Order: sequence, then structure tokens, then C-alpha cells
Amino acid sequence: MKDKHLTKLELETMQILWKIEQGFLNDIINNIPEPRPAYTTISSMMRILVDKGFVSFEAFGKSFRYFPLVSQEEYTNFFLKSAKKTFFDNSALSLISFFVKKEQMTDKEKEELIAIINEK
Repeated sequence: MKDKHLTKLELETMQILWKIEQGFLNDIINNIPEPRPAYTTISSMMRILVDKGFVSFEAFGKSFRYFPLVSQEEYTNFFLKSAKKTFFDNSALSLISFFVKKEQMTDKEKEELIAIINEK
């Protein structure tokens, strides 16, 4: 997965696969909200995700059951580290400060963040 970012459609497809854990193409398509892309679009997307090393499959005749090779947590970690490096001069403090300043955090969320920091 090294330095492999997902496009918006690839990420949406992966989020479905992470949710259902494994599935045939129809299982994946049925979990996509309307309006759904064409069957061939999702089929091509699955081939791309296999080629990128995010997904593998088991063959059942002419059907394939897909499953993720990269967990959602692994990709989230990779994505945030990349964003931290690209946009925040590799500073965790700058990354967290950005979200604290830009997001409307509730008092409860702020308390939870302080508790997490104090635990570490």
C-alpha cells in the first residue's frame, strides 16, 4: 500500500467492503446508495483495487468473492500521516490544532480530547 492513495470512488467502495467484510460484486453494489454506478464501473473498480493491493478475491467459478487486504484503520493511519506530512509540516500538534480551531467541538469532545492526551 506504500504511497497509494485511493480516489473518491475507490474509497467509497473500500468503505463498503470494510463494512461487509467480504462479498460478491452484487453484495458490494447493493450497499452503494442510489444512484448506483453501473455494474461494469464497480467491476472495474474492484480490478483496480486488486491491482493496487487493497483487495483480493476467491474465485467461485466465474464469480469472485472480494475481501480487503488493508484494514480501514491501516488506511486511515496512512492517510492521516500523509496529510500531516503534506499540509502540517509533519507536526501532529499543527494537525490537531487545525481541527480544534476549524471544527465546532462540543465541550464533551474537548474533554475527551484532553483525557486522551493525558492518557498518553
